Amino acid sequence: MQPVFIAGPCVIESQELLNNVAEQLVKLNKTLNIDIIFKSSFDKANRTSISSYRGPGLEKGLRMLAEVKEKYGLKILTDIHESWQAEPVGEVADVIQIPAFLCRQTDLLVAAAHTGRIVNIKKAQFLSGKDMVYPVEKARDAGAKDIWLTERGNIYGYNNLVVDFRNIADMLEIVPTVIMDCTHSVQRPGAGGGKTSGDRRFVPQMAMAAKAFGATGYFFEVHPDPDNALSDGPNMLQLDDLETVVKNICR
Repeated sequence: MQPVFIAGPCVIESQELLNNVAEQLVKLNKTLNIDIIFKSSFDKANRTSISSYRGPGLEKGLRMLAEVKEKYGLKILTDIHESWQAEPVGEVADVIQIPAFLCRQTDLLVAAAHTGRIVNIKKAQFLSGKDMVYPVEKARDAGAKDIWLTERGNIYGYNNLVVDFRNIADMLEIVPTVIMDCTHSVQRPGAGGGKTSGDRRFVPQMAMAAKAFGATGYFFEVHPDPDNALSDGPNMLQLDDLETVVKNICR
């Protein structure tokens, strides 16, 4: 079975950025015979600082994502932070993502499930893989037919994440699709003086280690100029490097 691939800029900065990334993903899909899902957020409601850029908001952001979907034929994944967002997001997105910090929010899971879309639940930084059976139960009880789980590391002390790859095997006992978030897992939460830091050098290794543990999907936040990105720049993969990483996974 072909792995699930998800890629795109952390947050919507401009339509130009979305189009730039989408064009590259379309090329990769054709070259490698894969189906990368386009990801970007209309609102980053969990930024470290009140002064951090959050995005264009729901209405404008969904219009921009809809344009990507229509123009490039890419499937769309985006995240929600409040239950009322699920219905309008479900009209555009093929996959609705539940942020890690919110993965136990019952109303959020139920609202996402009611859309009929795929629900991707990111594992909280404070939970084990086995603990994710309970968020999955909530979504299933609300009618979700297709649920994915995503590994993104665990808090280890202050300003640090460590990935226990055994979580992938544990979550595969709950659902058949387990995604490795290869870029958020190299974060240093809050370590950038009012923002999150990270080290993108380790993104390829995260992907290959996850493959060894049986991951069935891979999530990459990518940007043509990550050092000047408005969110998550230090851990985002350089857009031009995505092809090599994906090729290695598929090999």
